Amino acid sequence: MPKLVFVEKDGNRKEVDAPVGLSVMEIAHRFDVDIEGACEGSLACATCHVIVEDGWYQKLGEPSEDEEDMLDLAFGLKPTSRLGCQIVMSDELDGLEVALPKEVNNMLG
Repeated sequence: MPKLVFVEKDGNRKEVDAPVGLSVMEIAHRFDVDIEGACEGSLACATCHVIVEDGWYQKLGEPSEDEEDMLDLAFGLKPTSRLGCQIVMSDELDGLEVALPKEVNNMLG
């Protein structure tokens, strides 16, 4: 099973088994990683914003226009920012590393 590494807000690294076919957001929820996901992955918020480690960003493919629109609402946006609900784990992403931003902007709640 592929591994996924979360770098939490305090800098702690948490490596988890990442089931193929689940999104980074779903995996975070499964392992009690502090990603909100207020819209439950419906691409209506930016509370699952993650910062992808540089070497992995190119392997993800381009974000959709809808994802880019939602990312515009995220705090702490970086050039490698993505929404966790839009990154679906695959065997090719074994070892993927994502950092959680220090703050999120929840416009739904």
